[in-house]
Amino acid sequence: MTPYRLQLSNITKRYPSVVANSDVSLTVQPGEAHAVLGENGAGKSTLMKIIYGSVKPDEGTVSFNGQPVNIRNPQEARALGISMVFQHFSLFDTLTVAENVWLGLDKSLALAEVARRVEAKASEYGLDMDPTRPVHTLSVGEMQRVEIIRALLTNPKLLILDEPTSVLTPQAVQKLFVVLKQLTAEGCSILYISHKLHEIRELCSACTVLRGGKVTGVCNPQQESNESLSRLMIGAEPPPLQHRQVKVGGVALRVKGLTLAREDQFGVDLDGVNMEVRGGEVVGIAGVSGNGQKELLYALSGEDTRAEAGMIEMFGQAAARMRPRGRRRLGMHFVPEERLGRGAVPTLSLAHNMLLTRDNAISKSGWIRTGALQGHAAEIIKRFNVKAGGPGSAARSLSGGNLQKFIVGREIDANPKLFIVAQPTWGVDVGAAALIRAEILALRDAGCAVLVVSEELDELFEISDRLYVIAKGQLSPSVDRAAATVPQIGEWMSGLWQGAAAAREAAHAQA
Repeated sequence: MTPYRLQLSNITKRYPSVVANSDVSLTVQPGEAHAVLGENGAGKSTLMKIIYGSVKPDEGTVSFNGQPVNIRNPQEARALGISMVFQHFSLFDTLTVAENVWLGLDKSLALAEVARRVEAKASEYGLDMDPTRPVHTLSVGEMQRVEIIRALLTNPKLLILDEPTSVLTPQAVQKLFVVLKQLTAEGCSILYISHKLHEIRELCSACTVLRGGKVTGVCNPQQESNESLSRLMIGAEPPPLQHRQVKVGGVALRVKGLTLAREDQFGVDLDGVNMEVRGGEVVGIAGVSGNGQKELLYALSGEDTRAEAGMIEMFGQAAARMRPRGRRRLGMHFVPEERLGRGAVPTLSLAHNMLLTRDNAISKSGWIRTGALQGHAAEIIKRFNVKAGGPGSAARSLSGGNLQKFIVGREIDANPKLFIVAQPTWGVDVGAAALIRAEILALRDAGCAVLVVSEELDELFEISDRLYVIAKGQLSPSVDRAAATVPQIGEWMSGLWQGAAAAREAAHAQA
């Protein structure tokens, strides 16, 4: 018999406040795409890090190609033929794409050769990428492409993918799946973590389900439905979203002819962006990563104040030159797409991360009321079902999905009048995604104006009242969700709407 490509036997990993994995056993065949399914905090990422050598198990054994192995670090894992794409990217911001990829490859290769291979691999798999770009200029979606390209360049025998499509467009996901199916046909095995159940059913022929760090089931996902997989994962089906008819109120956010030159050579110029968001509506912005979303969000959040004063209005006041604190005083709260670094300080506790955008636990004399701060954080942890050791847990100790729930919960709990959120359900399980989307709709029903920037079309169609599309720094006309179609929005993602075509023709004529 052909030996298993990977065999985990009775893996256990304990941390001071939690048992991440308890007696976990799992087998993967050569050429098999095997899903690992579980809600946030179920122990999936810890298990993958054990296989990749980033974490050492307390108990249990790992066998690769029929031989017991002791993988002490990622370098030894890559030497065996194991590559991993992390949910939280392991990239150095100050280095270029090619330099980041070079770190994990044979050092006998020249950097120029690595850059050539990156470009060739990106072109081969439809993951457009300039190898000379510094990582700090990339959007989250583009960083994910770098991680995928880096893994593919090692020609892996086992490829571990932790939420690889969380910020990819549907078109990019389909291109990636063509690649992954080709890899399995060539004998490569894939361990696939995703909360997108339809992806698991399309790609994988085996599935191991984790709950609370333990294996609770094994199945063939192609013989299951989304509903049955949800029950295996969280013990129930997520409740359906309730859409209510709400009377639309006054304009909370108005963007008028927002034009901003890129801040670096790899950014995107914003060109004449016009948009309105009113109280009592959810407005969605769709688009392929790297088309100006980052620049627009920096301008709306107050991190970039270069725009002319009247280009951004909030509740009738010129806000383009206001810093984030001034905008919060008007009633705007904001959730960035980068969880660690912008949404939360990794080393600070959840309670102290509250202070980034909330000051209700600070006394008039300027002292932090620690008890009130911890109590408030505990309320958010409970309300949004955040799995953490408590308000004192460091932000970096949480799984990606649980940290996302806390950050979104922190801003929703502020009862904003204008709520701007990027990638609201990035990397969260189906139950948590349903909770976050329901909370967004509840905000809207209470009269809040909500702007959602997401690369998940299904999400935008589920919660938005109106949709815009951003492409090459320009914004499409708005379209009612009921009148929009996925093919139409897909075309607009390439800039193929009437206004954009006219602008390009005018620019060409002037040239």
